[in-house]
Amino acid sequence: MNKLPLIIKREYIAKVRNKSFVVMTFLSPILMVGMILLIAYLTQLNDTEKKVIGVLNESSYFANEFVTSEATSYINFKDISLEQAKDSTMGLGFYGLIYLPNETNVEQVAQRAFFYSKDAPSASVLDKLENSITRRLRQERLRELGVSPKEYAEMDRSYNINIETFDGLQNVKGINEIKAIIGGAFGYLIMMFIIIYGGFVMRSVIEEKTSRIIEVIISSVKPFHLMMGKIIGTSLAGITQFGIWIISGAILLFIGLAIFDIDPASLTKGGGVAPGMANTTNVDVDALTQNIQLYTQEIFELPIFAMLFFFIVYFMLGYLIYSSIYAAIGAAVDNETDTQQFIFPVILPLMLAIYVGFFSVFSNPNGPIAVGFSLFPLTSPIVMLMRLPWGIGEGGVPVWQLVTSILILIGTFIGIVWVAAKIYRVGILMYGKKPSYKELYKWLKYSS
Repeated sequence: MNKLPLIIKREYIAKVRNKSFVVMTFLSPILMVGMILLIAYLTQLNDTEKKVIGVLNESSYFANEFVTSEATSYINFKDISLEQAKDSTMGLGFYGLIYLPNETNVEQVAQRAFFYSKDAPSASVLDKLENSITRRLRQERLRELGVSPKEYAEMDRSYNINIETFDGLQNVKGINEIKAIIGGAFGYLIMMFIIIYGGFVMRSVIEEKTSRIIEVIISSVKPFHLMMGKIIGTSLAGITQFGIWIISGAILLFIGLAIFDIDPASLTKGGGVAPGMANTTNVDVDALTQNIQLYTQEIFELPIFAMLFFFIVYFMLGYLIYSSIYAAIGAAVDNETDTQQFIFPVILPLMLAIYVGFFSVFSNPNGPIAVGFSLFPLTSPIVMLMRLPWGIGEGGVPVWQLVTSILILIGTFIGIVWVAAKIYRVGILMYGKKPSYKELYKWLKYSS
């Protein structure tokens, strides 16, 4: 066992001194930040380009329905024919033309209205136009029933139900979605780390096996110690690289946003406002401010320190389990091409954890599917982290589930290491034969 630290040191130094490792350590944050800044810049640039739409309204209705906004401008044509309006729209390079014919009532005008454009219009543009016409139709129908415009405005005001816990604490709409996204980000980070650095362990074993260096090494080191040294050394190198990526990426992103004068809000365009807060009509500024404060308060009340602590716990246990499997696969094959038959069954639980876990946690974090996946050892490192934003204890993850999950992970790790070590012990000395699952089973039956 006293040789294990030497193996860990050797693996760590060999990884961090590798040219490709050094290049990707410093190049990846630059590429990633560059991509983020490019997307933010293009999004911001796209938002500054207004769609100009011509309006030919021959009717006595819809005079005030098409109002210029930040995204769309409306240009009214008067005293010209439809064909002239089409030609003008195309000649001026407008996005399209909305045509409202002269009919006897608003219903007929709406039924015979057309939108002309060079190409198929976007759904968002059509939705805005249709909503404007629908509101006018509804208002006219209600007017015929004796409802005044003022009364209609009151009827058209949107409604948000008040949310409160049984303890009397005010709650906000959409906070569960935010919690699921935060937990999912932690889980996705673990999955990517396992796939990337588990593959490093596998390729390292294959390299030493094909170069026959392993025959010299195992004469003085037990295969189990060699496997553990590779796993721990590679994981330490990976943590070092991830740490550099996070720190340098954050610094580069901050500098890039400042240099290119990019609004950070453009990084989250498509919403920009938390779920449940984007009511574009009759916005109550005081209510909006109160909502923002409530969202901020809810986020700060998340169990941040508990999430970070258990992230480290599940991160290490999950990685140790999967890297042991990767090491066994590397020992069982002669080249990376032969690993394909074994890789998919390894990645499948990770994919299930992300997708099935995300949707089950999103709808019901304490439901049977979410609980089952958070206890199953091959998916629990990801799914349990998705559930932790709801807290630990009452209303969140029960303590017994958390403890049981960790104990199962530790037991599974010991079992998988034992199985992987038996495959590793035989596989690292096997050459020229493609292993099958039947062959691996025979290796497990060999005595020490």
